[in-house]
Amino acid sequence: MGPVALIRTLRVLTFIITFAAGTASGEVIYRLGSGDKLKVTVYEEKDLSGRFEVSGEGVVSVPLIGAVNALGLTIRELEKRIENKLMEGYLRNPKVNIEVTNYRPFYILGEVKEPGSYPYVNGMSVLNAVALGGGFTYRANKRNITLLRAGRSEGQKQVVGPDTKVLPGDVVRVEERFF
Repeated sequence: MGPVALIRTLRVLTFIITFAAGTASGEVIYRLGSGDKLKVTVYEEKDLSGRFEVSGEGVVSVPLIGAVNALGLTIRELEKRIENKLMEGYLRNPKVNIEVTNYRPFYILGEVKEPGSYPYVNGMSVLNAVALGGGFTYRANKRNITLLRAGRSEGQKQVVGPDTKVLPGDVVRVEERFF
């Protein structure tokens, strides 16, 4: 295998690991992060239910059981974690349901008319993000848009297309084209 083929293979593998690590339909699984606001419902336990925010340290403070690490977990994983903590001497068979009531923002930078942070809307694509940022500038390279997923290092950013899904905390960058 030559160097060009090896690089292509590595890019494909990186893409698969980065973007297809979700469900069978290729959807990326949402992971909780600091700033997410949650509605936690413990069935038949109104005093333990309520609205909580994932702190800067990535924890949610739940009555009775205290701080629960939520950073990087899916909603289902956090539900199970809270259920397990509640079973440790507090409740016999707790049922926990969690909804995200407010997602953390995403960021769009580079060659858009109004770069900055914007509130996330469920199902958002790169093209939607560009539209929220006021659209492309005349210098925008529409074929060189990069996405850095929240919690990933700078070296893991990927060139993406307009239909790529954006998640809360993601950084979308529209690069400048050269004439």
